[in-house]
Amino acid sequence: MCGIAGFARTDGGHLDGPVDDVLRSMAEALRPRGPDDMQFAALGQACLSFTRLAIIDPAGGRQPFHSEDRTVVLAANGEIYNHRELRARLRHPARFRSASDCEVLLHLYLQEGLDFLRDVRGMFGIAVIDLREQRLVLARDRLGIKPLFLHRTGNTVLFGSEVKALFEHPLCPRELDWQRALADQSLSSAPVMVSAEPITWYRGIEHVPPATILDISLRDGSTRALRYWSLPEPGAADRHPVDHYPRRLAELLADSVRECLVADTEIGLFLSGGIDSAGLAALSASTGLHTFSALTGSTLINGDASYAQRTAELLGLPNHLVAFGGDRVPDVAEWKRLLWLMESPLCGPEQFYKSEMYRFARLQRPELKTILLGSGADEFSGGYTVDLAGGGDWDDFLANLGQLARRASLGPHPAMSTWWDSDLPLLRDDAIALVSPDAIDDVYQAYQAWKFRDMQHYNLWVEDRTASGNAVEARVPYLDHRIVELLAGVPKAYRRQLFWNKQIVRDALAGVLPDEVRCRPKIAFYEGDGVRQTHRTFVAMLAQQREALLDEALSSPKAAQYLNGAHLRRTLRDLRAGRPAAHVEILLRVVNLGLLDLMTISAPGSRGTIGPRPYELAVRDFDEPRVRALLHGTRVEDRHVVRLAPEVLLLDDAAARQSFVAVDGSLRYVIDHDADAAWLSLLRGIDGSATLAEVADRTGCDLAPLRSLLEQALDEGLLELAGSDPAANGAAPALQEVAP
Repeated sequence: MCGIAGFARTDGGHLDGPVDDVLRSMAEALRPRGPDDMQFAALGQACLSFTRLAIIDPAGGRQPFHSEDRTVVLAANGEIYNHRELRARLRHPARFRSASDCEVLLHLYLQEGLDFLRDVRGMFGIAVIDLREQRLVLARDRLGIKPLFLHRTGNTVLFGSEVKALFEHPLCPRELDWQRALADQSLSSAPVMVSAEPITWYRGIEHVPPATILDISLRDGSTRALRYWSLPEPGAADRHPVDHYPRRLAELLADSVRECLVADTEIGLFLSGGIDSAGLAALSASTGLHTFSALTGSTLINGDASYAQRTAELLGLPNHLVAFGGDRVPDVAEWKRLLWLMESPLCGPEQFYKSEMYRFARLQRPELKTILLGSGADEFSGGYTVDLAGGGDWDDFLANLGQLARRASLGPHPAMSTWWDSDLPLLRDDAIALVSPDAIDDVYQAYQAWKFRDMQHYNLWVEDRTASGNAVEARVPYLDHRIVELLAGVPKAYRRQLFWNKQIVRDALAGVLPDEVRCRPKIAFYEGDGVRQTHRTFVAMLAQQREALLDEALSSPKAAQYLNGAHLRRTLRDLRAGRPAAHVEILLRVVNLGLLDLMTISAPGSRGTIGPRPYELAVRDFDEPRVRALLHGTRVEDRHVVRLAPEVLLLDDAAARQSFVAVDGSLRYVIDHDADAAWLSLLRGIDGSATLAEVADRTGCDLAPLRSLLEQALDEGLLELAGSDPAANGAAPALQEVAP
């Protein structure tokens, strides 16, 4: 994880003014990405800087790399996994001055020109200044794993690994792009497919597109965008049998993991309770690498933490459970530093927990500079099919995709959507082509393009910033482009069999992972049954110091014009009181916009993470009091009015003398009529209008022994408070889970 920054004249002239000072300021803005070294290259018409995190050939791999006549200079952020193979096949002998994986890029460029990335495998952002050809070359890897931004103004082009580096140049505008931000689907989470290029959130600043080489003339600024890779079309079913795809995935994943384990410093792994990171752990187990898992109220309730611990035990790997109690709430200064590190209003709970996980790993293991992640597996392997099916099957999943695609196609023609509003649409989807000739004909392929955009806009950015902010490099074996090509090329006829519930990954890891891990249902990081635990943390963060973050956000120059401050405050107060309101993360994104609006005007600079040092909790029993103490609790009082959550049903089986709590149509808990008669009676009496004291009196129940059950049900979202502001307190486990 390194940082590139620089600028160039594009009118044939030489740079003037305080070039060295500006270049150094740009590099310093990227210092967290590369704390091990900082180097500069100035070639008259263009200059660049490189801040280094030394992982391969720490002593010899200094960048930038120069041609022997010093007319070509190259810097690369990332890793080239097949660099040895590429070295061996260079057409002409080349003098290497290091064992660095990235040096091969210079020699490939010198020999092959703009075709130099054709056979390169890895993750990278690259800048080349070529005085021979009078051009600046900017390029990114096929999937956009490593970032690279640019801004053009007059006869100058600026580039850098993060936006904050560009802000250090006096010609770069510092302005949040409210228009594009508020209209972007990733900010609002509107249910519509989008495949447009991701935005940067800042006016005048753009991404270098993935899988693209930008050839910018230093003579006249003319620019060519050369796309060197794209997602393949689905293949033909008669080319390979269906079992070819999981077998080939297994081979490619094992090879990708082997390549990602190459480093001259220590490597670790973030281990959740899911199949993706567990698969990486199994394929890496022979190295004995250390694994790290988050232990929060959410991961405790949804079982992620216990599954991660169990997986590490089964594989014989050391596991560090990084604990976050209910009282671990980021303060105002800490949140603003994280937000500036992330540079995006999408900053939320995942970014906080991930950043603290990287921070812990680096503090715990000072020689550790690389972390393997399971990121990127879901987008191309069917990881969201069950969620998007809404409790149905593959056909329901496709039908729901069709609705999302229809909204996108009919966007300019909203009146036409009436024909599909009922349960029995009066028109076929073919009618969409009458008003939208480019209507989507393969909704699954469109869905993959949408997820590809999401991945660039969210997943990859999350890992890059949270890792680099703690001087760690994140590696993502599932995003080897050969794996992505395989999955994107699965024939349409095989999709149901291979992609429903990620079956292709489960089949590929058969014999690699124990079945109890391989067959576990997918749960999103920090979410699942315990997501309310996480949300309470961030509601508390927004409410602290008399809503200080809201006050600051609303003081930004454009906030009064675009944000409804009174409604933001009312939403927060409703969330604090437990009343249904906007999703806390949507509220947080709007607050982040106001904060970033201020930060762009007066960039706060790159500063280290603050806040209590993350700590590890050694756990044998996840029900022990010190573990359960991590939970946010809800103290239930007799005066409270509660109700069943909208997605919860209480179902009776009189013959079996059992009742079931169903959540979103799935049986989640079982209640025995004999052993839990009082608890069942109380649940049946709850109607959302009477106080608990009134319900207890009406049903003849004693509230005292049932209070912990009520508190746990509230914490897990089975019950909701109707109009109270609960105080925090401990809650105890109670409900018996339905066996899978």
